[in-house]
Parts: sequence; structure tokens; C-alpha cells
Amino acid sequence: MIAHVPTVPTPLGARILLVLAVLLATLAPAAPALAAGPPGTARPGAEVVAVTQVAERQVDLSVRSTALGGRTVEVRLLTPDGWNPHERRRQHWPTLWLLHGCCGDYTSWTSMTDVAETDSLRDVLVVMPEAGWNGWYSDWWNHGKGGDPAWETFHTVELRRLLERDWGAGGNRVVAGLSMGGQGALLYAARHPGMFRATAAYSGSAHPLLDEESVDRIMGFFAGQGDDPLRVWGDPVAQRRIWRAHDPFHLAERLRSTPVYLSCGDGTAGPLDPPGSSSALEADFHRQNQALAAELKRVGARKVTTHFYGPGTHAWPYWERELHASLPMLLGALGVEGSRGR
Repeated sequence: MIAHVPTVPTPLGARILLVLAVLLATLAPAAPALAAGPPGTARPGAEVVAVTQVAERQVDLSVRSTALGGRTVEVRLLTPDGWNPHERRRQHWPTLWLLHGCCGDYTSWTSMTDVAETDSLRDVLVVMPEAGWNGWYSDWWNHGKGGDPAWETFHTVELRRLLERDWGAGGNRVVAGLSMGGQGALLYAARHPGMFRATAAYSGSAHPLLDEESVDRIMGFFAGQGDDPLRVWGDPVAQRRIWRAHDPFHLAERLRSTPVYLSCGDGTAGPLDPPGSSSALEADFHRQNQALAAELKRVGARKVTTHFYGPGTHAWPYWERELHASLPMLLGALGVEGSRGR
């Protein structure tokens, strides 16, 4: 039997209905992160709009981001044993953020290395976010207008909060990356003190303001795919303040108490290269990393590990090796023994 409700409620009835509506809204359970509203109803921040299981322990989240102008980008999770974000009292896991380099994407680490088969990471949630082909882990200046893309805000605010609220990420974090992602790992640790307990950079752009060659090289990357190179950090002279704010060398003071791992080859052919290989990019980054290491020493940093291994180019075999070499430091900072080995 359905009770009759007047189509035009009395003033008293209207107040009762309003109170009931408020109570229902207060008591109703929150919608799961996966639920997406109709087009045009995106809320500020980030929300998951699709989930794809791509392999054992590998889950891709499609995340719609306000910081990226409402676009949807992918984030790959390498999940720990026992991970179940849908449990009512879900566990929150120590988290390794693993950042890709220029010209790569969120799949790079799992497609190019053995990270998914590394046993010491079975007790850790590994977060591999999209950062754009050429995003440089920065909120772009865009000639003073800011706005899309704001990769730093997406990662350190929107995505971090989303993962910690709904997907089992804990507040115990470390960050590592290669090349562009190595710079990102250093920047995120320095620009957000306390957010990451340790940082590692493999062949990272550690001091883009080192000299004219270094500036010209990174400007060349900024201009990739036909982009306006001034959109990222502006002009290296006129917007010098912005450039310095994104140069790990000039942020060394902020890394003084953070465990830091720096590694790089010298650009000549090494044991993991085809004969006759060379890399001017790696040679440049080698100089940059040596400069950052010296600056960290100058400001009194006592938790710096360097592995400047001589011959070696800008190539994945070295980055895979260096990830494994740095894992004891990274996992130690997380409080994870990593005793299962490789």
C-alpha cells in the first residue's frame, strides 16, 4: 500500500520533508570512488572513473583531474600481497611512488623492468602515475596564467589524497624516478618537506641551470611535440625565480635531512650498452648530479648515497639496476625489511 502525499505540501509538511532530506543525506553512505556522475558533473579534485586489472597485482586507475583541466589520465598500481581497498577496515600500505621519464608513460616501469617481479616490493604499494610525455612534474607557468597542466598539484595533492582515502595508500611514502622522473622525485621531496621519507634519482636532471648547455638541452625537451618551451617554467632569465624553484641544486637545503640516492653514468659505452654507444644527455646529467652531490655536502646533508658508475649511457638496463641498488635505502625509510630479496 502506498500512502498518499499531497502534491503541494503544507508549510509544516515542507519543513518535515526538508528535515527528512537532510537526515537522509547525512546518514547515506558515501559513494565509492569508482562511481562517476554524468558528463559535466565532475567535482573539484580527482576521481576514479574506471578500473582495469591488467596483470597479476597490476591495476590501472583512470583518474579524472581538475588540475589537468578535467582530463582523464592513467595511474598504474603494483599492489602488495593482501591488498583489498574494498574492505571496510582496509589496510594502508607503505607506498613507493615510481616516476617515469620524458617520452615515457605510466606503463614504462612495468614494461621495461622487472619491478613487477621484485619480491621485496610485495609488501609495498607502488604508484606509477602518468606525468605527460613532457610534463616535467611541474605546474606549468603558461605565460603567467597557470592552469592545465598542473602535474605537481595532480600528483602531490589530488592523486595522493585519492589513493590514501580509497585505495589503501598509507602516509608513509618514498619517491624515485628516472631522467625527467628523477628530477621529479628530487623536486617533490624538496618542495613538499615531510611528504616523502626518502628520494632516489637515476640519471636525473639534477641541475638544469648548471650552464648554457644544460639550459638549452632542457628547453629542447620543453619544445618537444611542437610545444611552446616557455609554457613550462617561462624564460630562464626573465623567470629565473621559477627556474630556480624547480632546480634540485637550488633546493638542496630542503633535502638536508632526507635520505637521497643519486646515480648516473658518464655517457660513454658501459657494460650494459652496445659497443660504441654514447650519450651526450647522460654526460650532461652526470655533471649535474655531481654538482648536486657537492651542494648537498656543502649544506650539511648527511644521508646522501651516490653511485656515479662511470661508463654507462641513458638507458633502461642501468635504471633497472639502480632501482634494485637503491631499494634497501628506500624500503628502510619505509620501515619495510625487503628481506624477500629480488
